[in-house]
Amino acid sequence: MTELLAGPIADRHIALGASFAEFGGWDMPVSYAGTVAEHTAVREAVGIFDVSHLGKAVVSGPGAADFVNATLTNDLRKIEPGRAQYTLCCTESGGVIDDLITYLIGDDEVFLVPNAANSTAVIERLRAAAPAGVEIVDQHRDWAVFAVQGPESTAVLDAVGLPTDLPYMAFTDATVGIGGRDVRVRVCRTGYTGEHGYEVLPRWDDAGAVFEALLAEVTARGGQPAGLGARDTLRTEMGYALHGHELSVDISPVEARSSWAVGWDKESFFGRDALLAAREAGPSRRIYGLKATGRGVPRADCTVHIEAGGETIGVCTSGTFSPTLKQGIALAFIDTASGIKKGAEVVVDVRGRALTCEVVLPPFVESKV
Repeated sequence: MTELLAGPIADRHIALGASFAEFGGWDMPVSYAGTVAEHTAVREAVGIFDVSHLGKAVVSGPGAADFVNATLTNDLRKIEPGRAQYTLCCTESGGVIDDLITYLIGDDEVFLVPNAANSTAVIERLRAAAPAGVEIVDQHRDWAVFAVQGPESTAVLDAVGLPTDLPYMAFTDATVGIGGRDVRVRVCRTGYTGEHGYEVLPRWDDAGAVFEALLAEVTARGGQPAGLGARDTLRTEMGYALHGHELSVDISPVEARSSWAVGWDKESFFGRDALLAAREAGPSRRIYGLKATGRGVPRADCTVHIEAGGETIGVCTSGTFSPTLKQGIALAFIDTASGIKKGAEVVVDVRGRALTCEVVLPPFVESKV
């Protein structure tokens, strides 16, 4: 059995009473005070997540940005240095190896933040395609990542002395005095919750001091630490994709409503020909949102039917109880041939029980990013 990897502040999570579970090969805090309480703190005040398991890599050398732009789907030419961008690393058949964030530092340097479980695959894919002079360095354990999310997130960072005057998807590097020493931190105005927030990246060895400083300000404002449970309910309310659920090597961006992250006019990116063909042909299935109109919670892998006991027309990819809406919600692939559209009623089979749901387009709650 492979031993789970631990983040830089595992001892602090234990001290905070966290429960743990495996995620992407890492031993991750799932909850501290309870998922609903942590979810509500993020929506109403502020929460802090330790997501240091996320991959990190730097692509550097002459023409590094051009190389990344010729391989990943989104168009880096649409942003300037100091901006971040959501993008996809695809297979030649159009499936998604990973969805990730690129930080454009300059023409010769791009910082990548892929998902933990897919970090190695992304790095290997890029290394195999890299021209002479362009280097891809794995920095998975060089940087920690703390997501500070919620209406009070700006006040938290201000109190610690970190920069906050950033447009959405912009980042900056700063040095701040924490724990009696100067600490280098990268701050990006982004997140995975739909709330105004930041992702704070200190060096791995500085993670403990930075986390303690942020946590003190979070709790002073009525917030709390939050784990993977709340991270999942928050992202599902926003309709954000989770790789392995709404995206995978067997799911194309066209099916997943992620075509907006594809630079269709670019001459080159991994999977371009297959994705152009898929867009032209049209998807055989599309992601929709489902809102339970009866009592019950749809879950991943539950089948979707046109009526109770009727034809199977889809499958849930993610499902949860929404603490904000106080009802069950899900993301699901629905066959386009079924003719089902927004506003229709379908039935989800939840362990043999028919649960009526309304078909919607995410997000389920208003974005406040």
